[in-house]
Amino acid sequence: MATIKDIAKLAGVSVTTVSRALNGYSDVNAKTRKRIEEIAKEIEYSPNALARSLVMNKTKTIGLLVSGLSREGAKDNIVFDVLTGINEFCGAEDYDLVLFNTTTSKQKEKTYAQLCRERRVEGVIVQGIKNDDPYLQEIFDSNIPCVLIDVPVESETSGYVTTDNVDGLMKAVRHLVELGHENIAMMNGHDQAFVSKERYKGFELGMLEAGLPVCKEWICNGEYNERKAQEVALQLLTTYPEITAVVCASDLMALGVVRAAEHLGRKVPDQLSVTGYDDITLASYVTPALTTVAQDCFRMGYAAADLLISILQQKSGDRVRLIENELKVRNTTKEID
Repeated sequence: MATIKDIAKLAGVSVTTVSRALNGYSDVNAKTRKRIEEIAKEIEYSPNALARSLVMNKTKTIGLLVSGLSREGAKDNIVFDVLTGINEFCGAEDYDLVLFNTTTSKQKEKTYAQLCRERRVEGVIVQGIKNDDPYLQEIFDSNIPCVLIDVPVESETSGYVTTDNVDGLMKAVRHLVELGHENIAMMNGHDQAFVSKERYKGFELGMLEAGLPVCKEWICNGEYNERKAQEVALQLLTTYPEITAVVCASDLMALGVVRAAEHLGRKVPDQLSVTGYDDITLASYVTPALTTVAQDCFRMGYAAADLLISILQQKSGDRVRLIENELKVRNTTKEID
């Protein structure tokens, strides 16, 4: 196996010069650098990645930190789609990707900085973190470059990627209003999510635009969980049978609302219209197929990796990526009789 010493001998220069030339230092003569690179190629020299990372303090590795990854979340395939997008961009840029999951108990054992140092990552993409998550403040305080998904943080070393959540919910409300619905409820997620606040804002603006009142009793939280949403919807629809449509902040919760309606003998969409948000794989396969606001999670992941690597390479530019969404009308919404 060829070594750096072999290159130095053939080029007639010191080992230090070879090292600096191959690592991109600017103090090496252009002609000498070219000669060294040609020899390295001729003798098929391959640098030791670990040793090189120690010298350069560059590992070409980024982390995806997912908070609260669970079996329940596997249904919505969002993490997988984001991960696939990140991985595709990283592969094209010759970066490695490390996935690490964090929970409340793990956060008590290790700080965010410790976790990043142990995994030897240059920067981190953070997904699924709540507003009250202990790591969130550590991320703010850290100088480790990071990109957050759906959490608005912007600085020299950080940025975020999100969809236009306000616009997305407004699209769903407009669609229902066009179908003649006036008694519209909302199944939101939970108060610790930035997207919950944005989607509720979109709901309010959509209702205001239509000249319809927002009934606070018709706003409830399903915690982004299908079973919880079903339980809450059972109570909501039993107490307020005049509700003709429910806008949901996620597809999983929308599926829970559909189940609740079926349990109460209310056929969807004939007797209740339901919209979701995300356009998970299940949305187009369930019966009836779910009307939903589609967000491109693969594109979000791809954009997050692009933004993080731009930050790592100290490129100037906007630290925010806003991904467009699209209303997909299927079979859970219908014109009111």
